[in-house]
Amino acid sequence: MSDTPVKQQSTAAFYGQAVASFAVAMIATAVGIYNLQADAWVRAFLAVAVLYLVTSAFTLAKIIRDRQEAGQIVSRVDQARLEKLLAEHDPFEKVG
Repeated sequence: MSDTPVKQQSTAAFYGQAVASFAVAMIATAVGIYNLQADAWVRAFLAVAVLYLVTSAFTLAKIIRDRQEAGQIVSRVDQARLEKLLAEHDPFEKVG
């Protein structure tokens, strides 16, 4: 009677595409900053800004994933408690 959610796994192709896309984006950004017609300090500032943006995006993604997983765990615990309560309930038990 328990509906256990199926754990969704990413395929190897999806994982590879995500890694390749990230690598291409980082390389393209690095080449763009390197070839920028600006002073070295401007290019350094942009490089640090890009690295900060990437680390912030990873942190945000991890926090969102952790919050979602915590919600699933709480939901499963609540469901288990309800199932136990319903299993122990005897509708024909005399009240009073």
